[in-house]
Amino acid sequence: MTTVSAALDVSCLPDYAHDWALVDVETSGLVARRDRILSIAVLTFGPDGAPTGDFTTLVNPGCDPGPVHIHGLTPERLQGAPTFDQVAGQIGALLQDRVLVAHNAQFDYDFLAHEFARAGLHLPVAQRLCTLALNRRVEPPTADLGLASLAAHYGVAQTRAHDALDDTRVLAGIFRASLAEAVRLDLPLPLVSCPPRQDPRFAPKLPKTPCAYRNPGPLKPGNPLVQGMKIAVTGETEVARAELVARSVASGLNVMTSVSRHTGVLVTNDANALSAKARRAVAEGVTVLDEQAFLTLLADVRPGTPHEKHAPQAPVAAQPPAAQPPAAQPPAAVPRQAEPRPAAKPFGRRRVLVLGGTHEEAAASRARVVEMGGAAAINLSASVTDIVLLPGGEGDRRMVRITSLGLPVHDPAWLGTPAPEPVDSPLGAGASTEVLPRGGVLDLPALPTAGRWHVGASWARRTDCEIDVVAFVLDEDEQVSCDEDFVFYGAPESPDGSVRLLCDGPTEQTVTIDLASLPPAAHRIAIAAATDGTATFGDVGALQISLAPGSDAQATAQAALDGTTSERTLLLAEIYRRGAQWRFRAVGQGYDHGLEALVRGYGIEVA
Repeated sequence: MTTVSAALDVSCLPDYAHDWALVDVETSGLVARRDRILSIAVLTFGPDGAPTGDFTTLVNPGCDPGPVHIHGLTPERLQGAPTFDQVAGQIGALLQDRVLVAHNAQFDYDFLAHEFARAGLHLPVAQRLCTLALNRRVEPPTADLGLASLAAHYGVAQTRAHDALDDTRVLAGIFRASLAEAVRLDLPLPLVSCPPRQDPRFAPKLPKTPCAYRNPGPLKPGNPLVQGMKIAVTGETEVARAELVARSVASGLNVMTSVSRHTGVLVTNDANALSAKARRAVAEGVTVLDEQAFLTLLADVRPGTPHEKHAPQAPVAAQPPAAQPPAAQPPAAVPRQAEPRPAAKPFGRRRVLVLGGTHEEAAASRARVVEMGGAAAINLSASVTDIVLLPGGEGDRRMVRITSLGLPVHDPAWLGTPAPEPVDSPLGAGASTEVLPRGGVLDLPALPTAGRWHVGASWARRTDCEIDVVAFVLDEDEQVSCDEDFVFYGAPESPDGSVRLLCDGPTEQTVTIDLASLPPAAHRIAIAAATDGTATFGDVGALQISLAPGSDAQATAQAALDGTTSERTLLLAEIYRRGAQWRFRAVGQGYDHGLEALVRGYGIEVA
């Protein structure tokens, strides 16, 4: 256990010196656009670690408080408390010109942004820092990264879980200790820039009625419409657009907002229209009908082929909080690989960081680490046990820190010599994480009710390019059923909320997937990454993929994706159906083309 001092003065270290506002909220549910804040606590600190202010209050949400058995905030306790708009000014004053810090910071930030928007105010937060993301970089030897586990590891007393004020005080202790570890390891802080979430481009769209039928393909001249056909409309219509869409959906058609080669028909009253949809329809050979011809066909839509029906995995029964063990392990996944690994793993729990060499040499060395049963690290952290130094690696900026930490440094020949696992290797962190090779597959167990799988991607920090992680919800034909099934930075949530994109720092993004809430057409969720500009993944280097059954849970599986050169787009991982079973695959397939070509390949037209 690490014991943390009461204060940490980093005011002389510009990379770590900020004014901080530590925040915790208790809420009526998990969806920020729908649920409300019930209580909030804010503690502020200066760069020298000294407290500068605090505020805590219950909040009357004007609605049902939700899971009282978790937060204990009954309607009676909340009666008479101020509404959020009555305390927004005080909260805003504490957040102004400070970095917002929270455990799972995007959750707290999103709730605050929606509450400020309802109050007609701007949330005055320009940057946030997630202590979960920070500890994923530090990698302390804990069973998971929950508040309780980190508090025990860092020696922070926790008295009242799910109490906003106590959780914020615990968070303060964890943050100080985590910040000290970041300084010790010379880790950059995962600061996230925060654009105004009131911006309409961040507003989730209303859920679209999922189409129950497979796409039969384009409409051939003289043939009838068939349920499942993708329909697009452009230009003015005599029948109100909303009514036309409603009638099409009621007939079993799939109304899209863009045109691709998979579109069945484009409806327009101006055949010579110069809209993007019309130009695309001509280019792809899509049948174009005027409104009256379409309405005639709409009166006799032929039966389509329903999407495959899958027996859902039975969820694990949720237990009351008191019945949960203090450090519950994630459900075990069943690995499925082409060749079973030998029982003996020469590298045991070693986590090896490779420095120097050419891109190909470093990739081969990381692959060798995995072959020998170890894990390949891509960043320096507290869990790294060994360093392999390839030619040129001695000039890496991290070598100064590695030397001061006393980590063993090996030449490349060490990778050919089986070595026993370190005697003092921590048992907590990553002990049960399955290390997958590229292409490795495992079966997913059923999660508790309302559980989400978190697929995270992380990489070494770069200043010359940015990386965007995206996700596609695909049907049996490997196509999106609707445009909104493309989840990316500008639309970070699918309409039903089953797939979400979370940004936890400049070198880390996560896609969360609620398998139980996916539409019936969903057969595969493909997760990809793309570089901006002319940078390639050969420039970026290795990416680490992790799969975890929760935001703070220990990873069920991880993989280092390597070996790319000129690729600008990389298919990272996929979660897909095999009968009633869901599986996870670490893919690592790269493409020289940009993201636009990948998006179009899945049936989405990019403006």
